[in-house]
Amino acid sequence: MRIAEDLGVDHDVVLYIREPPDADALREIIAKLEDPPTDLVRRDSKFAKLGLTDDDVATEDQIVDVLVRHKQLLQRPVVVTAETAIIGRPKDRVARLLG
Repeated sequence: MRIAEDLGVDHDVVLYIREPPDADALREIIAKLEDPPTDLVRRDSKFAKLGLTDDDVATEDQIVDVLVRHKQLLQRPVVVTAETAIIGRPKDRVARLLG
């Protein structure tokens, strides 16, 4: 993550396709998340192709279930610190969190 490097912040990059978060990890992220949890789910063409709607990702359990089954729908980047998690869009949010 370039912003973390520019700020000199030690960080780990998780390649979510190779190492997708499991249900417990997703629940930990949600517990720290400053954003609405449903924002973790990308509303893209795959979301539509799967026939999903906002009603399918309205609760924490639904969000976790969808993301465990369809890891490609995880919004990214997700930046997680010891206390906080954010969706890193727009990029200036990452700088504010890590700065």
